Amino acid sequence: MKKQNSKSPAAIQVTLLDISDKQFLRSFSKSEVDFIQSEIKNKKDKFTIQHFGDCRFYYFVDTKDKAPATLEKWRVKGNDLLSWASANKWEAIQLLSSGVDEDITYAFAEGIALGNYKFNKHFSKKEGKETVVRHLFIQDSHLSESKQRKLFALVNANHLTRDLINEPSSHQSAEQFAAQMVKAGKEAGFSVKVLHKKQIETLKMGGLLAVNKGSIEPPTFTIMEYKGPKAKNKQPIVLVGKGVVFDTGGLSLKPTPGSMDEMKCDMSGAAAVVGLMHAIASCKLPVYVVGLVPATDNRPGMNAVAPQDVITISDGTTIEVMNTDAEGRLILADALVYAKRYNPELVIDLATLTGAAVRAVGTYASAIMGTADEKVMKGIAKSGFDVWERTMEFPLWSDYGDELKSDVADMKNLGGGNAGHISAAKFLQHFTDYPWVHIDIAGTAWNSGSQAYRPKGGTGVGVRMLFQFIEENYS
Repeated sequence: MKKQNSKSPAAIQVTLLDISDKQFLRSFSKSEVDFIQSEIKNKKDKFTIQHFGDCRFYYFVDTKDKAPATLEKWRVKGNDLLSWASANKWEAIQLLSSGVDEDITYAFAEGIALGNYKFNKHFSKKEGKETVVRHLFIQDSHLSESKQRKLFALVNANHLTRDLINEPSSHQSAEQFAAQMVKAGKEAGFSVKVLHKKQIETLKMGGLLAVNKGSIEPPTFTIMEYKGPKAKNKQPIVLVGKGVVFDTGGLSLKPTPGSMDEMKCDMSGAAAVVGLMHAIASCKLPVYVVGLVPATDNRPGMNAVAPQDVITISDGTTIEVMNTDAEGRLILADALVYAKRYNPELVIDLATLTGAAVRAVGTYASAIMGTADEKVMKGIAKSGFDVWERTMEFPLWSDYGDELKSDVADMKNLGGGNAGHISAAKFLQHFTDYPWVHIDIAGTAWNSGSQAYRPKGGTGVGVRMLFQFIEENYS
């Protein structure tokens, strides 16, 4: 989608009106004013007027109400308008604002742009499978050019993340995924280094290598780096993403249909890191960030790791593998150890890690835990609410770590039968000695059905939330 300050003749016109300022009525005829006032009296939030065949939409806005839930309402309304425009074959939308706060205009435009997404790559015939609306023109003196650039950078990054998640593993091995990261780095302007199997073996990344033992495809470990102009932080923020491109569960095989059918999305954390790096670099934020992505599939073939096998992580920690379907934490362990090389200011990992997180908070929030200070934890929670990618914090009490004690090794990779999202986080915490945040996006990374501007499939969760957090707190 494009941004522009001039009207396209093919565009439907949409205007946001400040309901407290009746000056806007001067631009309408008496009969139109009577109609508008009756709509206001009937507590309608929008009205439509036909002008010589053109359909013009007007929305009443209470500019004093900018609560996160209200902004989300405007994103949904933007997506509703997009749905109408698409159904009626309009190729462009012109959005105007009459005295409305920029946050509301931004949210409305965001709902349009985020909703305007289709993953149609693998259709043999694209006709009828493409997005109908091709242009979004924003005309609002309150919404700055830089804010519009940010909007479109984040939308593009979110769509990139969704594309990566929606790509089936038949077209996205670990090496193919790494190639997409290289491509993203060239587009947005961040460096990318891909480590292949021999280099991973040299680094003794036993968790990543163990999960990969059942696959015919080799693993990769990708390092992305961006240091913006006049970066404010000398030590980087390190972003770690779980990159299991398909998860069968290994020898602890998942049942299907159900548990395995959507497991191409098990690299959603890694995809979000790629999208976030793309957005940060595109906007040239003055920050220093590093992205780390361990990638492999998890299969039951070849010489696959078996339950009760013992493996060694790159820091020397020995792990008794009690369940091969608890594989994400094994590859993340090596990445968290690698992050120590950077003496990071903060490390944030994103992972579709546990079904327990879904059972705890459903699909409405991501589970979050960490050792970072209260300012960081509250800052991420605030950013999550602001963009409606909400989080729920859980404790990291030592009791949960006791569940990971093994009779034959330093740790087990599985805790007790309850609160598995917390014991999984306790496992990861063992490999950190820096301020750290873990975000379990198992319930929010994938939609089994469309939810407004989040279509069916990958959602791209994490990109907008962490971009806002980093922008507000580090740049």
